[in-house]
Amino acid sequence: MADRVISKPIISADSHIMEPPDTYSARIDRKYKETAPHVIWDEKRGDTYVVEGMKETVPMGLIAAAGKSAEELAVAAAHAKFDDLHRGSWDPQARIADQDRDGVAAEVIYPSVGMILCNHPDPDYKKACFDAYNVWIADYCSPSPARLLGLGQTAMRSPEEGIKDLERIKAMGLRGVMMSGFPVMEDYDSRIYDEFWEAAIQMEMPLSFHILTSREGVAKPPRGPKINSFMSIIRGNQDIIGTFIFGGVFERHPKLKIVCVEADAGWAPHFMYRMDHAYDRHRYWMTGAKLSKRPSEYFRENIYMTFQDDWVAFNMTDMCNPRRLMWANDFPHSDSTWPWSQELLKKHTTGLTQEEKEAILHDNAAELYNIAM
Repeated sequence: MADRVISKPIISADSHIMEPPDTYSARIDRKYKETAPHVIWDEKRGDTYVVEGMKETVPMGLIAAAGKSAEELAVAAAHAKFDDLHRGSWDPQARIADQDRDGVAAEVIYPSVGMILCNHPDPDYKKACFDAYNVWIADYCSPSPARLLGLGQTAMRSPEEGIKDLERIKAMGLRGVMMSGFPVMEDYDSRIYDEFWEAAIQMEMPLSFHILTSREGVAKPPRGPKINSFMSIIRGNQDIIGTFIFGGVFERHPKLKIVCVEADAGWAPHFMYRMDHAYDRHRYWMTGAKLSKRPSEYFRENIYMTFQDDWVAFNMTDMCNPRRLMWANDFPHSDSTWPWSQELLKKHTTGLTQEEKEAILHDNAAELYNIAM
């Protein structure tokens, strides 16, 4: 295993898989057998996942592009075949070797196609896909449950069904739940979800909101050159955080834990300032719940944040809460720090105390997901 920057095992709080071509079709409710997400060969994009009812597709080569140079990403996005991609993204034994090469002892694993499915307009189709995925990811993690920590997905068609999904996902040995950016009924600050939040607390199931799972509310099409759209992908997560805080969800459920995934963290101090400013100056004429604490206090206590090579976050831990920051390698996605994670961490953590390093690289994720290592 590569030399690590701390003596404790390093945990990636946000890694991914690349769902094999039959992930959904082999496990989905037979009603959706013919329309399940599947892979086609695209002359311009290589092996590509297509989803019934969605224009957006998922080119496998760009999803599983860890370790490639910036120049190589253009080629990966155009001609990749599934069989040539990182085997660890779908083979659990190969995954362990990939972890060892990167100096990582365990990974909290999110889907890839499942991120796009969060935006699917048909709740029933989405539910069928998520149920199929949950079966697959539980099986994927079963050979090494101490190192492969899968999360399930819920379509949240109703709060009652969401609770049943929580129970089922936990029984399958998965460590938490990845949520869609928007629920089917009302919004997440509605009191109809209060029992769901309490169930998540009682079952010790952290709830995660990943970037790109709440496309609504982001400018379409993006302004300026295409690369400018990259700058907007954290917006959905910021809106979710504001909804939970200003909507009084944490006021009603102070033990609720929400994870903001892959949206970086360097922006958090300014965002907390803006929230406090808005509440101090404008709460009497703008709608929002009555809060017993300042918005930034809920942020620091109830919101966990994952990030990869966000060197700004590493330099602003004193303005955040270092016990709510969690490093991730994002393997095998194109933004991944694999296989250079240890090299980057040595550089980015030079200004941190040993206690802060251990918290961000191990302790916080270990405590949140009950990881014994």
